[in-house]
Amino acid sequence: MKLTKRKFIKITIILFVLSIITVFVFPFCVYKYFNYFADQYMFSNLEDVPKSHTALVLGARVFRDKRISYILYDRVSSGIKLYKNGKVSKFLLSGDHGRKEYDEVNTMKYHVQNSKIDPKDIFLDHAGFDTYDSVIRAKKVFGVKEVVIVTQRFHLPRAIFIARKNGLKAFGYIADKRRYPAIRYYKFREMYARVKALIEVCIGANPKFLGDKISIYGDSKLSWDIK
Repeated sequence: MKLTKRKFIKITIILFVLSIITVFVFPFCVYKYFNYFADQYMFSNLEDVPKSHTALVLGARVFRDKRISYILYDRVSSGIKLYKNGKVSKFLLSGDHGRKEYDEVNTMKYHVQNSKIDPKDIFLDHAGFDTYDSVIRAKKVFGVKEVVIVTQRFHLPRAIFIARKNGLKAFGYIADKRRYPAIRYYKFREMYARVKALIEVCIGANPKFLGDKISIYGDSKLSWDIK
């Protein structure tokens, strides 16, 4: 069948519209849906946060001299605030420690311990390479049942969606303490991260690593590095 110029233009327009829907409209709709889903479980006022057993503090950029990025500093300090006000009794610090030279979890641990938190209440997840891995490992490796997830507002709906869809009694404490310079980029990237999370939840994906179980109700030192 001969493809006329008119048919060619029509097909091109249809493909263009479909690409726009795929690349922009669908991710935007998923982004908004996650916000709608998680809104009732997110709190910025400390007094409103339901008491839970564990605070899951999600990792972010750290530096070699034990400095942490503003985003991570605000997450860690928010987690400490929850603990000191009796909202949680354990920390699960989850982040990227896949390379010896880059270590989010022990850097977070250093800052938490410096705030005079009892070491027995600090658990480390060295394989929280992304949000999905951190949440699923909290349940499958550490046996977490109820949790307050600590991160920024733009990130929190994704973490809560993953947790709630996997049977965790999850709430979120909003860790925003300032305006972050790259916030527009974070929100744009988050749109596509939520599509990825939706797919992972739908197919029941496993994290990159699982490994031996370490009960959040047991000895925290089992989760620490062996020295």
